[in-house]
Amino acid sequence: MKSATSMLQTLPNLPPSEVAPLKADAGTVQVINALFRELMAIFPAWKQAWPDQEAISAAKVTWTKAFMAEKITRIEQIRFGIEQCRKLGTDFAPSVGRFIGMCQPTPEMLGIPPLAAAHREACRNAHPVMAGKGNWSHDAVWHAAKECGFQNLNRLETSLSLKLFDRNYTITIRRMIAGEPLQKMPLALPERAQGRTTPEVGNKALAELRAGRGGARA
Repeated sequence: MKSATSMLQTLPNLPPSEVAPLKADAGTVQVINALFRELMAIFPAWKQAWPDQEAISAAKVTWTKAFMAEKITRIEQIRFGIEQCRKLGTDFAPSVGRFIGMCQPTPEMLGIPPLAAAHREACRNAHPVMAGKGNWSHDAVWHAAKECGFQNLNRLETSLSLKLFDRNYTITIRRMIAGEPLQKMPLALPERAQGRTTPEVGNKALAELRAGRGGARA
């Protein structure tokens, strides 16, 4: 018999809330049942929350509705939550609200910079002097910065730009979890046009300018 963990690796995603039927389909039932088996294995005092089968059944309905309302519809999100449960160090099962919070991975878990570092990077690269020269650590930072508007990041005071960036970075993370594409960073542009800033070109221009001035005086 498959373990709950292995089942959660292969089960389908939950239907999104806007199209979810009033009665959960078979795939949703499988996901919720596997999740509760996993939670019972992680938290030995789970009966404090769900003392009997009636309580378990009611909890499954409540959790399903909460998942759909909070857009926890992808199996990847639930697996994130389970991984966080294993780190709690408690015998007692979490509430559905706390579990939903754990289904949202931190930036570090996704391999992207934390909020403060990402905001500093975005503000630095949004400065006009960095046009075409910004060093972006990840598409997610570029995407969030572009959604904020580079001028906004450059002109707003730090507290306001951080608030704006926080909102767009959070949305970007949600897009990553959902598997939605991000705007790609543009290819780096050359700092100057090639062949126009060499010493030879500059010296020739100066020589011509001096020669012209000398001719005018003659």
